[in-house]
Amino acid sequence: MTTVAESPTNWIGFLFIAIIVIIVISLFFRFVPVGLWVTAYFSGVKVNIGTLVGMRLRRVAPQDIIRPLIKATKAGLDIDINELEAHYLAGGDINQVIDALIAAQRANIDLVFKQAAAIDLAGRNVFEAVQVSVNPKVIETPQIAAMAMNGIEVKARAKVTVRANIERLVGGAGEETIIARVGEGIVTTVGSAARHTDVLENPDSISKTVLRKGLDSGTAFEILSIDIADIDVGRNIGASLQMEQAQADKNIAQAKAEERRSMAIAQEQEMIAEVQKMRARVVEAEAEVPLALAEALKSGNLGAMDYYNMNNVNADTKMRNSISDTTERESDR
Repeated sequence: MTTVAESPTNWIGFLFIAIIVIIVISLFFRFVPVGLWVTAYFSGVKVNIGTLVGMRLRRVAPQDIIRPLIKATKAGLDIDINELEAHYLAGGDINQVIDALIAAQRANIDLVFKQAAAIDLAGRNVFEAVQVSVNPKVIETPQIAAMAMNGIEVKARAKVTVRANIERLVGGAGEETIIARVGEGIVTTVGSAARHTDVLENPDSISKTVLRKGLDSGTAFEILSIDIADIDVGRNIGASLQMEQAQADKNIAQAKAEERRSMAIAQEQEMIAEVQKMRARVVEAEAEVPLALAEALKSGNLGAMDYYNMNNVNADTKMRNSISDTTERESDR
């Protein structure tokens, strides 16, 4: 009875231990990349298990280091695993760097790992840079408008063939600078031409002038050639500017004439007001005459006969004026 009772207990203990062992082995193989170590060993990459475990502890994915290292080793590159891990921890793209080194080796371009890593950390695509260094790239500028001395606009579009300069990739200017400098050269060349026809007859003069300026200085590229892909005649800017200037002068003259007209109208109104003021004074003076006559009669300074004689003179004067006006109208007829 005791043996029968102990038998299930022993089986349960054995099963529990087996489960623990399986869990421990699973955790071991999960934490220790044995499969990756085996792959690296048979690929010719000498790396020990402790190094892979250390990567795990440093929160580095071992496969992201070992697989590019295997690729580099197969390509004949001698790269230290610590350099790869340091570049990985710095946020670099190890695969891109290794691909660039392999491409540079095949193209006989002198490129070492530290230089490629620096280019990658600078934010440039180092693999693409190596490709552009082997196979030059064509950069097409937008349509650039410039004006010759005779006032005619010339529109040109250029194609710039460049090759990447590996030594200047770190700190060197990019494609935008090349396009801006070529555009400046086109504007300068067209602007210095006496006539727009000179540029149309010799478009290669633009290329020669631009190339002489050394536009690739301080950039990550080396300019191989500049070709004018398209050139057209635009507006007559000189004539347009003259028309705009003439219109502006006309507007100014009209404004000044309107100002003088307004001043004349204001002066006329002032004169009318002055005339009305003088007439008012005359009416006021005429109103005082009867009072003065009355005062003179009252004080004895003026006699009755003198007053009648004065009225007769006034009546005679009015009659003469009336007769002269009638005569003048008849003579006009």
